[in-house]
Parts: sequence; C-alpha cells; structure tokens
Amino acid sequence: MNKEFEKYKNGYTFEDNIYSCIFCDMSFEEGIIYPYKERFEDAKHAITRHIKENHCGSLNALLNYDKKDIGLSEIQTEIVRYFSNGLSDKDIAARMNLSASTVRNHRFKLREKEQQAIKFLAIMDLLNNQKEQVLPPPGVTELDERYEITQDEKEKVLKAYFTEEGKLTELPKKEKKKIIILQEVCKQFNSSQNYTEKSVNNIIQTIFDDYVTVRRYLIEYNMMKRTEDGSIYWINS
Repeated sequence: MNKEFEKYKNGYTFEDNIYSCIFCDMSFEEGIIYPYKERFEDAKHAITRHIKENHCGSLNALLNYDKKDIGLSEIQTEIVRYFSNGLSDKDIAARMNLSASTVRNHRFKLREKEQQAIKFLAIMDLLNNQKEQVLPPPGVTELDERYEITQDEKEKVLKAYFTEEGKLTELPKKEKKKIIILQEVCKQFNSSQNYTEKSVNNIIQTIFDDYVTVRRYLIEYNMMKRTEDGSIYWINS
C-alpha cells in the first residue's frame, strides 16, 4: 500500500534499476549520468526534474486525471489548485464567484475526505497483510487464537472432514477445527431467511446425521440465533 502511495506522490516507479514516469513514457536508468544544460545529473534527479518541468509536479498531473479516478468533482479540483497556489479563501471565492463560507466548507469536506481515505487505506492494508482470520460472529467480542485460521488450515480441515459429496464425516473436538466446520455448515442457510426448527434439522441432516449436536453448537457459538420459544431460527450475520 505504501509503495502505491509513494508512486503517485513521487510521480514515478523504480523497477529493475529504471525510474519510469507514471504520467508519460519517459524513463531514466540508474547508473547512467545524464547531461542537462551545462551540468550532469543522475537518474533520480533526472526523473524528479522531468516531472517538475514537464508535468508541473505530481500534484498538477494527478489533478489532470479524470474525476472518477481521483474522486474529486470539477469544483473541488479547481479549489485544490487554488489551495496549492496559496490563495486565501476570500481570493478563491472572488475568482470562482462563490462565498467565502462555501470555500471554507469545501476545505472542510476535503479534509473529511482525507480522513476517510486514510481509514480506508488502513483497512485495505490490514486486509492484505494480516494473517488470514475467520471473523468471529457478531456476538463474539474477543478475538482469540481459535479464529486465527489461515486459508491453508481451512482447506485442510474441510478436506479432512467432508467427503467429495459434501457430507460431514464427524465433528472434530478441537475448537479451531470445529469453528471451521460450523462456519461451513452456516453456508447451507440463507442469512436473510427465518427457519423453523424442523427446517434447520432437515438442512443439517443433508450433510450430517447428528443434527441435534450441530444445531446446539451453532447456537452455543452464536452462529445461529433463535426466539425464546424456539419456533424461529436464523443465521447470526
């Protein structure tokens, strides 16, 4: 994630000893000295100067992207350009025929968007880099080692306890394995649908004969909820 951020911030990539501009096809090779006017420069200085002179910097080049690519409206893009030039809210308002309060509101919205983007980047970074986990059901408040399950572990457990026809051979005693099995059983149900106890039993019985034990575990592990009288069951999603 940081690598992608730096790419757009700097305006270039560095791969296989080549600095490549992301805004055009220009590139410079590391280790080569490039002549520029009456002096010489290395590849990194050359790519930095190129972006500044030919694209007026990364900020300007990014603002030239389509609005759907940067998430800014035309008005927001124009205001950002004025902000980057150091204009006051009053001066921007005069140039755009807006009130100063409207410009201040846009400034606030941009900061709000920035905070949202930071949180979203953090979410994606965690998603891409953390150890894969089976998320606990809504009723589980503490995440412990039972839920630290890699994709490889999950596949091995499912292969060991399910036949090719999708039948469950037995219920494992270990908690982590049991959680994997129960979450797989939950896939047999529609999360937006209510079920009678008989319907729940019938669905579980299609993959395992001891439906009573499986149903009890689904309730105990908070993966399934039911009314006090036990007349209605549903997946806790």
